[in-house]
Amino acid sequence: MESIKRNILLNPGPSTTTDTVKYAQVVPDICPREKEFAGLMDGLRQDLVKIVHGNPDEYTSVLFCGSGTINIDVCLNSLLPEGGKVLIVDNGAYSTRAREICEYYGLPFIDMKYPVDQRPDLDEVEKTLKENPDIALVHTTHNETGTGILNPIREIGELAHRYGAVFTVDTTSTYAMRPINVHEDNIDFCMASAQKGLMAFTGLSFIVGRRDIIEKSKDYPKRSYYCNLYMQYEYMEKTGEMHFTPPVQTIYATLQALKEYWAEGEEAKWARHTRVFNAINNGLDELGFRQVIKPEWRTGLVSSAIYPDDPNWSFEKVHDYCYERGFTIYPGKISTTNTFRLCALGAIDEDDIRDFFVVFKEALVTTGVQIPVKYKE
Repeated sequence: MESIKRNILLNPGPSTTTDTVKYAQVVPDICPREKEFAGLMDGLRQDLVKIVHGNPDEYTSVLFCGSGTINIDVCLNSLLPEGGKVLIVDNGAYSTRAREICEYYGLPFIDMKYPVDQRPDLDEVEKTLKENPDIALVHTTHNETGTGILNPIREIGELAHRYGAVFTVDTTSTYAMRPINVHEDNIDFCMASAQKGLMAFTGLSFIVGRRDIIEKSKDYPKRSYYCNLYMQYEYMEKTGEMHFTPPVQTIYATLQALKEYWAEGEEAKWARHTRVFNAINNGLDELGFRQVIKPEWRTGLVSSAIYPDDPNWSFEKVHDYCYERGFTIYPGKISTTNTFRLCALGAIDEDDIRDFFVVFKEALVTTGVQIPVKYKE
């Protein structure tokens, strides 16, 4: 097998992949309606539940063709009963996206908004649930990838259940990276895409959730045709197939990525990502960069560094210098602060980060940025 040029992607997905995952896409052409292919998807669905330690009698997984946002869309439009309201615990760009989805569908919602560098106040969450008995669904994001802040999902889920609401969690950037247990974490539905923690490719997204709630949602208002959770679940249960054409090659790559996930193991994989994250933070600290999120609130996956106050600083020039040498950095996602992100996703280790900081430092020197970097305050 010929090796492929290896780029180190420090953006928040898609992530750096192994050559074995890349080559897994090179397969004989097959009609996705063949029993052989349906059997592959059945095994895939079981593995997706197993990763988050779900009891297969209680939890299932449902596959969709699309990016991670399709999962938020599916959960919100499919799992809200008539007369119910959504509570969005919102401290970042991806929970804000959930609010936008509610607005587009005309779903009743409460947007419990917090600054992007702050964790939600659990007392306020409980107060809102207590004062609004019509809240039927609570949604938040596990790791707000725009900043790297970790939200207290276990506690939010416990409150949601105490007040009779379903709890959906956007785990797009934590699934198969930071260990998750749907039972212990009080999660009814979580979600991700193949190109993130699984280290496969874009095009396949999936929701892991409770069978009883999906089946109950059969009688909820139908707000979307393509993105209806029960319709896709029912079709997969009856036929083993996705209702509409699946991303065939991406599924083959994901199956290979799952083999590599199990071979590495949950604990060892998280330990590797933690090594990478620590190396990123050490490198930023040595250069004098400040970060948006204080250390104890970081998920362990995304570092959000603030632009230095230097007239020579140019994210574009630094990005291009690094990109030409095989390293990708990514702009921030905070409207009020200029930031860039370095992420611990993908098939990389701390040696890759040490190599990156050699190049990154060269980029700063070449563009005339003072080291250590300076801030006015």
